[in-house]
Amino acid sequence: MPVGDLREAMAQFTLQGTREPLIGQMSHLSVGTRVLGEMDKPLISRHRVDSDGSLAEPPSGAPKVGILGSGDFARSLATRLVGSGFSVVVGSRNPKRTAGLFPSSTQVTFQEEAVRSPGVIFVAVFREHYSSLCGLSDQLAGKILVDVSNPTEQEHLQHRESNAEYLASLFPTCTVVKAFNVISAWTLQAGPRDGNRQVPICSDQPEAKRIISEMVHAMGFMPLDMGSLASAREVEAMPLCLLPAWKVPALLALGLFVCFFAYNFIRDVLQPYVQEGKNKFYKLPVSVVNTTLPCVAYVLLSLVYLPGVLAAALQLQRGTKYRRFPDWLDHWLQHRKQIGLLSFFCATLHALYSFCLPLRRSHRYDLVNLAVKQVLTNKSHIWVEEEVWRMEIYLSLGVLALGTLSLLAVTSLPSIANSLNWREFSFVQSTLGFVALVLSTLHTLTYGWTRAFEESRYKFYLPPTFTLTLLVPCVVILAKGLFLLRCFRLRLAKIRRGWEKDSAVKFMLPNDSILTEKTSHV
Repeated sequence: MPVGDLREAMAQFTLQGTREPLIGQMSHLSVGTRVLGEMDKPLISRHRVDSDGSLAEPPSGAPKVGILGSGDFARSLATRLVGSGFSVVVGSRNPKRTAGLFPSSTQVTFQEEAVRSPGVIFVAVFREHYSSLCGLSDQLAGKILVDVSNPTEQEHLQHRESNAEYLASLFPTCTVVKAFNVISAWTLQAGPRDGNRQVPICSDQPEAKRIISEMVHAMGFMPLDMGSLASAREVEAMPLCLLPAWKVPALLALGLFVCFFAYNFIRDVLQPYVQEGKNKFYKLPVSVVNTTLPCVAYVLLSLVYLPGVLAAALQLQRGTKYRRFPDWLDHWLQHRKQIGLLSFFCATLHALYSFCLPLRRSHRYDLVNLAVKQVLTNKSHIWVEEEVWRMEIYLSLGVLALGTLSLLAVTSLPSIANSLNWREFSFVQSTLGFVALVLSTLHTLTYGWTRAFEESRYKFYLPPTFTLTLLVPCVVILAKGLFLLRCFRLRLAKIRRGWEKDSAVKFMLPNDSILTEKTSHV
């Protein structure tokens, strides 16, 4: 079908229509639009408030869409649609006042005129203003209404039906589609980036979903079919969630920080004050925090790999991979990425705090006092070979561990992860991640050196902090070492390839002439 006929086909679209589906017609947008590869170019730089023709007129025959509303989102949506090759008409209550805010190629008119010819209308108004559109029922009959609104948390809890379902009840002769509510106005103007491009879409009419999905593709996004309009409430709840996957990891990191901070406060500040009468509360902002951060980072990193060890142990004990893990372990496995990123964040802060240590006034006083003591005691040489080597190795291992953690964090970004195949991603996240844990352990052990065996280090009979942080990582490293033994490694490999302990099925690992065939009976 020629592109010039799209305008007429869009205008005459109805639910019972027998015309050619618009999904096929929308595929011809390349005749008068930019290719999808150019959809990522920012449009905001070409947006001129005075509407001076910065965006050229759309080609003749471009599919026409309408927008009801003249707010920020409506302006960004119009900018994106024009840049994607659509002809846009905007319906406003005061078109003269708002016309200058839209691209020059956009037709800004009254609402009655705006909904006359387009077959797809974007409803970019708040829920409480839906009733003001009821006077347009006759002109909107048979058209597709795209609801882009989002409720507030209070409105979401107050109303049992979604905004889209409420809109559908007001306009029963229209097809309502929920879409674009998770996309911000800035993303529409600047263009989709390497982050989440998905646009959830739901509607009771499959044909309408296909048409909107084609528009989403033309605008440079990825449509995600969420089913019927009953899913609109779930779609509208998405923008209301504030980092849902980060809640548990953040609370875990915060809890560890509070515990280790209190522990270090007791040992480094409270103990000298109580037993020696020394006021060392000045250490709280920097020294105690800097002692706490590596402990949190180290424990969090070990908690990334501990659930994998527990999962492998469960599979070995059960003799099958077809039984579900407990819910707590399953949730733990799903939060490993967030826990690892928080570990990297704490490790980076520790590095920055460590660089700032020599800048403290108290550090300068300590150097002066040390120099005075050296003069008074006539010591011209205080070089300790063992301490020099310990600090050199300690710092080197810390830099290597932080560098490896940086690589793990970078590959967690969607843009980087999407460029890696599964083997590469698994190698970085699993193998190099375990290497980072080993380097961190060596870093901690080098810091401790012989301090764990000095009686003076046990203040208030409490062991040094680093000895506590070594517990979980050492368990993980030892368990990983056990799973590398042939007896455990081969059995675990068989289980993960489908072998079951209580099955009568014969199983043999491929390319393994040493492993004899084993048969289990029910």
